[in-house]
Amino acid sequence: MNIPQRVRIVEVGPRDGLQNEKQVVSTDTKLELIERLGRAGLTAIEATSFVSPKWVPQMADAAEVMARLARRPGVAYPVLTPNLKGFEAALAAGATEVAVFGAASESFSRRNINCSIAESLARFEPVMAAAAAAGVKVRGYVSCVLGCPYEGEIRPAAVAEVAATLAGMGCYEVSLGDTIGSGTPLKTQRMLEAVIARVPVERLAGHYHDTYGMAAANIWASLEMGVAVFDASVGGLGGCPYAAGASGNVATEDVVWLLNGLGIDSGIDLDALVDCAAWISAVLDRPPASRVARALLARRAAN
Repeated sequence: MNIPQRVRIVEVGPRDGLQNEKQVVSTDTKLELIERLGRAGLTAIEATSFVSPKWVPQMADAAEVMARLARRPGVAYPVLTPNLKGFEAALAAGATEVAVFGAASESFSRRNINCSIAESLARFEPVMAAAAAAGVKVRGYVSCVLGCPYEGEIRPAAVAEVAATLAGMGCYEVSLGDTIGSGTPLKTQRMLEAVIARVPVERLAGHYHDTYGMAAANIWASLEMGVAVFDASVGGLGGCPYAAGASGNVATEDVVWLLNGLGIDSGIDLDALVDCAAWISAVLDRPPASRVARALLARRAAN
């Protein structure tokens, strides 16, 4: 086993975590969340998304978020850009890193963005060219790598094909997303074996949802394969829209607790992170979805 000694966490709470919230989250709250995450030691914080407000109203203030962002030295603030129009808006707002997203499932691609996998990837070619010309880094996401709400099982070879295409287009890193959280450790490792045969493990990240409580186990399985980057969301923000009532993103605190227990450095202050989770959860009027945050907050209250 070649388990990494240091792991980088990409915090997706301010974008992926908040985008499906039914209540409007103020720009001030988003900026405070990003600032608190930076203070806790996160060095990659997905700030917002330059998508049509018609489809994602929560991200309508993307340009304002970027304009008012207090950038911390050494911290990256990537933003999601689904097409060239979104990229141009992000660039005008001062973005220095963007993300594009594809899917390993044809059905999911057609239902989610109304085009085939091949068509979705072709849409990114002008984005990649514009990003290269502007000196902007591009990260790629692949959805449904361990299961699809419409197709069920997804072949590892299909995941590898999309990941390799994104890497070949110029994505410096490809994040492999278990969108419905149905993955298990063995399936995760089989998927990674196929992808690593096409893309170096150093260019891969894991994005595991906790719908069935398997996210931490899948992260451990990925660590065993040499993956050293994981996406997570403070407080477990972000439900899974394809599984009614289910949790979505794995909580950043749960990932840090796991890493700490393994002696793996993440550079993140767990206490400060739990404070952040408690704060944003209170703003949203609910308890943190994170098991670790709930346990540590209860321990504090008892003392």
